[in-house]
Amino acid sequence: MAEIKTVAIIGAGPVGLAAAAYVLERGLRPIVLEAGESAGHAVRQWGHVQLFSPWEYNIDRAAARLLAPTGWNSPEPDQYPTGAELFERYLEPLAAKTVLATHIHTSSRVTGISRVGFDKLKTKGRDAAPFEIRYRNGQGPKVLRADAVIDASGTWQSPNPAGANGLPAIGEAQAAGKIAYGMPDVRGRDRARYAGKTVAVLGAGHSAIGTLTELAHLAAQVPETTPIWLLRGSDPAKAFGGANDKLVARGELGAVFATLVASRRVSVETEFRVSHLTAAGSHLTIGTGGACCGRQVVADELVVATGFRPNLDFVRELRIQLDPTVECPVALAPLIDPNEHSCGTVRPHGARELAQIEPGFYFAGVKSYGRAPTFLMITGYEQVRSIAAEIAGDHEAAERVELELPETGVCNRSATPDANKCCGGPALTDVDACCVADANARQGGKTGCGCK
Repeated sequence: MAEIKTVAIIGAGPVGLAAAAYVLERGLRPIVLEAGESAGHAVRQWGHVQLFSPWEYNIDRAAARLLAPTGWNSPEPDQYPTGAELFERYLEPLAAKTVLATHIHTSSRVTGISRVGFDKLKTKGRDAAPFEIRYRNGQGPKVLRADAVIDASGTWQSPNPAGANGLPAIGEAQAAGKIAYGMPDVRGRDRARYAGKTVAVLGAGHSAIGTLTELAHLAAQVPETTPIWLLRGSDPAKAFGGANDKLVARGELGAVFATLVASRRVSVETEFRVSHLTAAGSHLTIGTGGACCGRQVVADELVVATGFRPNLDFVRELRIQLDPTVECPVALAPLIDPNEHSCGTVRPHGARELAQIEPGFYFAGVKSYGRAPTFLMITGYEQVRSIAAEIAGDHEAAERVELELPETGVCNRSATPDANKCCGGPALTDVDACCVADANARQGGKTGCGCK
């Protein structure tokens, strides 16, 4: 009788727990290492944020099969959960009330992964050696061995810095007390920090415009609150999205935000590429172009919503190939590179696109996207379904596509085109494009509408 394979799963978020569910269904043994104090720890940090995708895109099928015998009531599929609801109604019962509970180790932060007896340089016999995973759990260093590893640790702990060049702005560390990263709870937990203050928000994605929208609502209650949008680009309308977004809640957010900008309830500083931050007393000076020249904005607080990047420190002893631009698996990069895709979806993908030259090691979930900005949980669920099948030796199931995705966005467009069109052409049914110009551009080997 063959020995049961052990699969180490890093991260007990939505995708990590789904991975464990699929691994169990394949007759394998999962060991889930979660750095936080509970499963879904990162999700709890943004519990106030409403997801753009409804429940039907946020519940994994294998996880639902584990939950069914517990008497769990599935939420209405067309409702939009907050992060807190995602945790309370799905992740917490999945981690605590199913057989997964015995496989999850919380407060266990992974510090390194290698092969038993092999450093990165050694090749002969390497593939047959098990993985060695080192982690800390408050009781000193721990070690476990596994036949395969799925890294679904996410990117929440690695926000991008304020500096426009990808490095921290000069003075960013010294000004840390006046900076928040991601999407703070402006009208809830963090209200006292921002009410009545001048708050600059740096970024062009949905975290930035969501925070600015909340600040504008706060300003209606506390008029001294002044939101300022710091935009690295030149066209604010590119952040608005709109009616063509099949994730309706996201399109609605963009439309509301466009109105706030047009009515000057949010002021805008375009082409603002931060280079310096200087904290002096109660104020923070945010500057571009160096300490002696350029433009400056003075604020009380700064929210840096410029996205996240993967932490790759603990995989340094593995043989990893990543796209040099996106920092994702090489085969996945052409599907998600924001320099190449202005609209449409990422087609479903799995073990084949995520495989590394280190056999048995896979990135999954949002970490697999590297620095790319758009990710759906359901995409991660399909990834780990395929990966678990591949680890179990079911190559046919690993190759099979079992997912139909919504379009994840619309073309970058100005506010003037007909809202029923996309970049000047009707929306296509093709999942790889949402407008005629984009489809034509791709056929010609170009980047698509909305891209220069």
